[in-house]
Amino acid sequence: MTTRVRFAPSPTGPLHIGGLRTALFNYLEAKKEGGAFILRIEDTDQNRYIKGSEEYIQKALKWCGINPDEGPKIGGKYGPYRQSERKTIYKSHAQNLIDKGLAYYAFDSPEILSQARDQAEKNGETFKYGSLNRMNFKNSLSISELETQKALKGDYVIRLKVIPGERITVFDRIRGNVTVESDLLDDKILIKSDGMPTYHFANVVDDKLMDITSVVRGEEWLPSLPVHKLIYDAFGWKTPDFMHLPLILKPSGKGKLSKRDGDKEGFPVYPLKWDKNTQGFKELGFLPGSLVNYLALLGWNDGTENEIFTLSELEKKFSINGIQKGGARFDYEKAKWLNHKYISNIKTSDLLNKNIIRCELDGCPGEKHEEIVRLVKERLYTLNDFKKEVSFLKDPKRFDEKAVEKLKIKNPLPILNKIHFLVKNNDDSFNIKIPLFEWAKSENMPLGLVMQSLRLCLIGDLTGPDVFAVCSVLGKGVILKRVKNFINYIK
Repeated sequence: MTTRVRFAPSPTGPLHIGGLRTALFNYLEAKKEGGAFILRIEDTDQNRYIKGSEEYIQKALKWCGINPDEGPKIGGKYGPYRQSERKTIYKSHAQNLIDKGLAYYAFDSPEILSQARDQAEKNGETFKYGSLNRMNFKNSLSISELETQKALKGDYVIRLKVIPGERITVFDRIRGNVTVESDLLDDKILIKSDGMPTYHFANVVDDKLMDITSVVRGEEWLPSLPVHKLIYDAFGWKTPDFMHLPLILKPSGKGKLSKRDGDKEGFPVYPLKWDKNTQGFKELGFLPGSLVNYLALLGWNDGTENEIFTLSELEKKFSINGIQKGGARFDYEKAKWLNHKYISNIKTSDLLNKNIIRCELDGCPGEKHEEIVRLVKERLYTLNDFKKEVSFLKDPKRFDEKAVEKLKIKNPLPILNKIHFLVKNNDDSFNIKIPLFEWAKSENMPLGLVMQSLRLCLIGDLTGPDVFAVCSVLGKGVILKRVKNFINYIK
């Protein structure tokens, strides 16, 4: 049987990186097995629907290279791929269960249910609408057929009829057997009063009708697994393979990673920008390949010490057996380190195609672009670092005052005058390193002092790329101007 997996997000806001990792693991499972990766939009909860969410989800997947084989945009023979367009399918399947006596209509008003919950709470109990009390409520099991037909003209829901006294066991490939007593479960709503299915019902029906062979999702859905098994059993359907992924945990403390953690500690939790207050990894200068690589490491490894994988390598190496049970702690510094590795290894010509790189090099002679990028790319942890690293292209607007004060005590003027002389009396491509070092040696001038003087006058502080490579980029005229300005500044 061909492996078919699905990523089924709800369009209730931007795609969290936890959801993106779920999409990635589904995608990798499909590619490893030569199967199909399906995108399905679970938009049955119209109250939580947020405009623009679906488009955001599809853009995020595309940016990361996680491209569906079937979905709302590209179609497929198992569509529609939006649940809101499949209402008649759910209704007919719910009716099938009612006809088999495995589901029923319930007509209880929200007020009645609220009173029942309050009473249960007063009694120190958890309210469950199920086998112990269903006959006390107004539903098609407790009233006559004639009364039922009348009640169907108003609001109603359809509930699953859970048989008491049964043991429900489902196997999960990551966690083993999950067993629950049916007495602990309530009669879950399958179809809501607005005619839309609940997550549980639509999820099972769609997975069956779309021939999904493996369900890979977050562990927050693990408690729902027995309910889904009951729905599969009610229809007489075989269950797919289940795999529940570990949570992505916050950097410190307990609990899963949230937007609040990102806001508090200054890192993104979304792949792309959502609004002016919510930046994504892309906008903060991450390459899509590095983010995909990092997310793959959150809860999975290939059994080696290797941590650098391209998407195509992950497609070959990924295995469900490499997924851990415990939560994976998010580490932004590790994510930046991986991004640094990716930037260091990327072709210079590819970096030049990035918008932020092109913008910073605007106005700089085109023949210098590759030289500049090669000079600084191994210093970049994000693409946004490029602006700071090439700040030497512009005249220093300020100098590191502490460094300048220390330098002045050691009288750098002879060094600066020598630099000016060497540059002025040679052509534009001349490298001053060798004659400057020979002069320093003959004058017993510390090389550290020479380098500090040169770096401060050209860049303004003591950090940055190789200063002689900077000289090559700046050229004779710019160097002479900056040396002269610095001499005047320290005087």
